[in-house]
Amino acid sequence: MGTETAEEARGALRTRLGALRELVGLSRTRLEEQVLAEAGRVLEDAAARERLPPVYTTVAIAGATGSGKSTLFNALAGAQLSEIGVRRPTTATAVSCTWEAGRHEVGPDAVLERLNIPARARRRAHVMDAALRGLILLDLPDHDSVDTAHREQVDRLLRLVDGVIWVVDPEKYADAVLHERYLKDFAGHAEVSLIVLNQTDRLPRDAVEAVLDDLRRLLDERGVALGEHGEPGAAVLAVSALTGDGVAELRAQIGELAATRTVAARRVAADVDGVAKRLGPLYVADAAGAPDGLTARAREEFEDRLAAALGARAAGQAAERAWLRRADRACGTPWAQVVRRVAARRAERRGEPPALAARAGDGPPPPPVVSRAGVDQAVRRLAAEAAEGLPEPWGRAVREAAREGAEGLPRELETTLEQHPAPPVPRPRWWSAAASGQAFLLAAQFLGVCWLLAALAGQPVVGRWLPLALLLAGSVGAPLLAWACRAAARGPAAAWGQQEEWRLRRLAADRGHSQVLEPMAAELLRYREVRERFVIAASPSGGAEFPEDGA
Repeated sequence: MGTETAEEARGALRTRLGALRELVGLSRTRLEEQVLAEAGRVLEDAAARERLPPVYTTVAIAGATGSGKSTLFNALAGAQLSEIGVRRPTTATAVSCTWEAGRHEVGPDAVLERLNIPARARRRAHVMDAALRGLILLDLPDHDSVDTAHREQVDRLLRLVDGVIWVVDPEKYADAVLHERYLKDFAGHAEVSLIVLNQTDRLPRDAVEAVLDDLRRLLDERGVALGEHGEPGAAVLAVSALTGDGVAELRAQIGELAATRTVAARRVAADVDGVAKRLGPLYVADAAGAPDGLTARAREEFEDRLAAALGARAAGQAAERAWLRRADRACGTPWAQVVRRVAARRAERRGEPPALAARAGDGPPPPPVVSRAGVDQAVRRLAAEAAEGLPEPWGRAVREAAREGAEGLPRELETTLEQHPAPPVPRPRWWSAAASGQAFLLAAQFLGVCWLLAALAGQPVVGRWLPLALLLAGSVGAPLLAWACRAAARGPAAAWGQQEEWRLRRLAADRGHSQVLEPMAAELLRYREVRERFVIAASPSGGAEFPEDGA
């Protein structure tokens, strides 16, 4: 039945129950109440059992009508304490027999009160057996009784007792009700269970072993671990309560159970195991490890998609073109500027949108337009990646957090763009120098033209080649200077466009982080917490082998 001490068993159980309690508390907003009802019941029963004297062990004798469980109860007690007879069902209410734990120990009344055993049905053992000190043995009504109240009483007591002795007879040992409704559900409680084949006096000696073998086969098919070859599990015994054969061995087995004083803790631990097994799919979807969640790659791809929905790259390219237009205006030839202004006025007269008119002239680039469809797609893909591998309730919570954040994200992005408009294009000092150069070259052209006109009018001039040289120098030098300035502006313009793109990416990333990533990360953190609590609750050792995160 195990070698751990009573204090070790209770210590590990307290750790598991604490983790289960935290698990239930963290899960209430994510799981339906009925899903957590069984866990809540186990916690309540465990707390009630913890308040009772640990020196007492309650063991119930359960069986079908006519299996001889009351006769076996009397044989173990050494007296006629429970009514037996041919009238069925004979046992109408549970009867208890108590072996006092000791003169100075607390009494069993609190335990019997919790079991709701009436005072008239409480008995004390007539013969004190030191091996059975602290044992409270119960004779339950028939689990297949025609009286519904009897069956309900059996179900209630089976939920509260520490150990169970299942009594079967040679005729109904394979009864489907017993195996499917009780033994199969109690498969996880094998360490606190004994399976007794009673009335062996009705079988030939060689038939007893055959029935026992078939009984073991049926138990194995229902997943009941058998305590054979030193392994933990339920012991299978053959007795005859009528003749006394095997009763001493059964009494010894019960004495071993009571002596350890760990049966109560192991029973509650088995209840926790059952709860953890049924809740497992809701907390651990992938046994290989914890889901990836919001990885760095997923975050980066989300920011990229969000920036694309915001038009960050297009805005950066527009900022680059705006820089080049400003450079052309500051460093271009005066004649080109005149042409540009005329084109802008014509665009306005044609009624073109302000953005087109501004581009024809030299206005700032239009603000980027947020694509709501792009934002929704970015959020959906992020939520799908983050929820991959999560159990459905938690995957649904992550997707819901993302959806709620996505509802207000486009408006948040638009508001952020309004509050943080694009900065004005700076004016480098060399633009002023280039503008001065263009003014000087324009003056040279003007002087050359005037000089030539004066010469053509017959006015005396100094050298006819000089005005031609001035005109040629101004006419050729201005476009060359504008071309050189345009080439010099490409690098700063590209850097300015990249800076604007990254500015918008940061704005989009900040809004996406606060609106979507943070709520999703909070849900994933809650899931990691409940997963850690679940692993501790599901671990027989209280999670000692999972020091990190329980994954």
